Amino acid sequence: MLFKLLLIFFTAFVSGLSLYPVFIRLYTKNNIVDKRDVRKVHINEVPTMGGVPIFIAFLIAIFIWISYSELQEQRYLIGTLVFMFFVGLRDDFVNLKAFTKLLSQVVPALVIFYLTDIKITSMYGFISFASFPIYVSLPITIFTIIVITNSFNLIDGLDGLAGTVSMIVLTSFGVWFTLNGVHSFGLLMFAMAGSVFAFLQYNWQPAKIFMGDTGALLLGFFFAIVSIRFINLNNALSVDDPLKFEGSIATAIAILIIPLFDTLRIFTIRVIRRKSPFAADKNHTHHVLMRLGLTHAQTTVVLGLVNLIFIGLAVIFRHVGDNILVPAILFIGLNLSLLLDYLIIKQVVSKKGKKSKSVMEIIKSSRKVS
Repeated sequence: MLFKLLLIFFTAFVSGLSLYPVFIRLYTKNNIVDKRDVRKVHINEVPTMGGVPIFIAFLIAIFIWISYSELQEQRYLIGTLVFMFFVGLRDDFVNLKAFTKLLSQVVPALVIFYLTDIKITSMYGFISFASFPIYVSLPITIFTIIVITNSFNLIDGLDGLAGTVSMIVLTSFGVWFTLNGVHSFGLLMFAMAGSVFAFLQYNWQPAKIFMGDTGALLLGFFFAIVSIRFINLNNALSVDDPLKFEGSIATAIAILIIPLFDTLRIFTIRVIRRKSPFAADKNHTHHVLMRLGLTHAQTTVVLGLVNLIFIGLAVIFRHVGDNILVPAILFIGLNLSLLLDYLIIKQVVSKKGKKSKSVMEIIKSSRKVS
């Protein structure tokens, strides 16, 4: 199985490497670029829609290495990924209205809910809720899918960041599913990891291409489905299973901590400032880190390390339940957010102090001359 995982990863990787130069030239020639505006951190117009070669490389790999029976087993998941790919493609060409974009995510989520066993059926021991009836399970599942899908879309604003986080999420879940014998899921994730790794070769600072909504919506939706699947399967494992995480929800949050934390932070800030939670601004975590003086690459590495630390903590405390781990993760996330705000305020105060000092020096020097 390890050999097959390596084959599907490198097939997607090599396919992606060969596709990107072609698509970069095509996008540049046809002016399919990300336009510069005040919210964005890049200074040049860069080709976008990097999600197209990501998905093509992914499809090439799975159709070569995944058996027909395994493809049949995951046909609804693959079908909804195709649907989300075209939604992102349309959004990159012509911006979809918020309601249309939301509806386009609800439709495939309903397909997953009704045609697969991927759904949230309880709180899995968290706050001691019993199993949900379908009229409760449905909205919670749809809401979870939409939140995770869009949270990943929100971090796609920095060279290398979305790709790096994707690699961490895909390999983490991919290894766990493979070790648990869910080979079809493991193969899908390693195929996607190979295509994303190829994308990173062209998206690292300075980026030659951006992911765009074509890639961000596709990956975000995939992560949402995989997360729910992980929670269900992990919760069903016996207590003495070495791969069992007592905190199913907390572990999924730890793996997705960067997009989820950034979404929670940005929505909270906007609500406190009495702005629409969906209003665009430059208060994302990566924006704050860059204001502190970090480069694109340094910011990506820092956030990637934070992601790995949270996953490491989930592994270390895998015998601790959600009732402790979920509040602990929220507490750590809150303190990290407050630390960032403190550092920014300190930097602003320091700059104002230096500016005031320079003004006073000018005044004093002018008095001496007079």
